[in-house]
Amino acid sequence: MIRESRIPNPESRFRVLTAIVDVDAAARAGWRPIDLTRAFLDGGARFLQLRAKRLPAGEFLDLAAAMVELARARGARLIVNDRADIARLANAHGAHLGQDDLAAAAVRALLGREAIVGLSTHTLEQVDRAVAQPITYLAIGPVFGTATKATGYDAVGLEMVGSAAKRAAARGLPLVAIGGITLDTAASVVAAGAASVAVIGDLLASGDPEARTREYVLRLSGLMADG
Repeated sequence: MIRESRIPNPESRFRVLTAIVDVDAAARAGWRPIDLTRAFLDGGARFLQLRAKRLPAGEFLDLAAAMVELARARGARLIVNDRADIARLANAHGAHLGQDDLAAAAVRALLGREAIVGLSTHTLEQVDRAVAQPITYLAIGPVFGTATKATGYDAVGLEMVGSAAKRAAARGLPLVAIGGITLDTAASVVAAGAASVAVIGDLLASGDPEARTREYVLRLSGLMADG
């Protein structure tokens, strides 16, 4: 059993955009998940997450493996939401966990020291528990109101992002913020302390996810360079 309180990310600088391929959101927008993955990668995204809440396990694994192959060919990293078993079988770069998923320590033991393990939080109490876990990054949300990802929690706002970022930074962890973030609000979320913004719906909003992703990457990369 790995006993370290935290396993650091081997790449300390986190990608400022986390592009989430949500199977249900993709279907509503008329996109196949694999084609959406290509669009995100073509737009410059280099950190992706696969989210498939209702996909049968066999289809989930096939999709994850295909997405991992595409990501690795572009020098990108892809993690799997919720399902550490799928992440391991697909040779993904890691897994993103919710509050009701397997414990981070168990996922770390399954996926290994180098894997990316993220953990969602929604309150400061959850943040304080999470930062003591063997995770790579902390996630907080929903920052703003969102209909894409139901959490059962109210919007936490930018002040909470700042508080969570300070707690994460004290443990050397980057903070990923998610929930209702748009191209117009992303900069304010980064300014509040997030190392990365995770986006689902707004990457599909224009009907051209490749171009929308490129806008995010250019705008946020410029913001980080200025900082």
